[in-house]
Amino acid sequence: MQHTFKPLLTLALAACCSLAQAAELTVMTSGGFTAAYQRLGPQYAARSGDTLTSVLGPSMGKAPQAIPNRLARGEHADVVIMVGYALDELIKQGKVDPASRVELADSRIGLVVKQGQPKPAIGTAAELKQTLLAAKSVAYSDSASGVYVQNELFSKLGIQPQLAAKSTMVERVPVAGEVARGQYQVGLQQVAELLPVPGVSYVGKLPEELQSVTRFAAGIPTGAAHPAEAKQLLDYLASPAVQDSVRATGLDSVPR
Repeated sequence: MQHTFKPLLTLALAACCSLAQAAELTVMTSGGFTAAYQRLGPQYAARSGDTLTSVLGPSMGKAPQAIPNRLARGEHADVVIMVGYALDELIKQGKVDPASRVELADSRIGLVVKQGQPKPAIGTAAELKQTLLAAKSVAYSDSASGVYVQNELFSKLGIQPQLAAKSTMVERVPVAGEVARGQYQVGLQQVAELLPVPGVSYVGKLPEELQSVTRFAAGIPTGAAHPAEAKQLLDYLASPAVQDSVRATGLDSVPR
């Protein structure tokens, strides 16, 4: 009888140890990398045994859902994925371990119109300028891409006065979703945030000379409950093996 139950006991102990090692990780992620994370997170959970709880919010801004505001309120996170310079600010504040910072992907800005509407020309600076001037309304996000559009892009094109009255910074919700609902004629946001939204037609990226490339990075908050497991997740998200999935969401791999 001892010989019969010993292998069963060994298996049971192994299962218990495996369960004990599994961690429940809370991951806060902002829009630009979210589509890639939603693809890769379940794959990582399946191979690691860890449970990932996802919390969505912008990298910056006044919205209570913004990651810095969540952390300021004392919300718990094991991993934060966000715009690189916003992450750097959290590192300066002592809220994220500087040694944990991992570069994930680069994101460029694109443009959408409501599905069924003609796609305007935006391949050159002159075409983009004309498209924005002709649009009845223009929307952009309250995160990194929208800050650039509002503070720099319109000025570079020499159309800031004309766009001031008909452009809107959309807080918290995806810009493409508002365009799909007919709230705005044209939407500007990071490509990876535009592509997953139904009801719009993706026109393309802004011309490279007018582009703003946003680096997405990740780190581990200083109060993380599972820093070792969090590091394993970040190593996976930045690994060469997952770059095809990252690029498929509209992001560009970080040169290594």
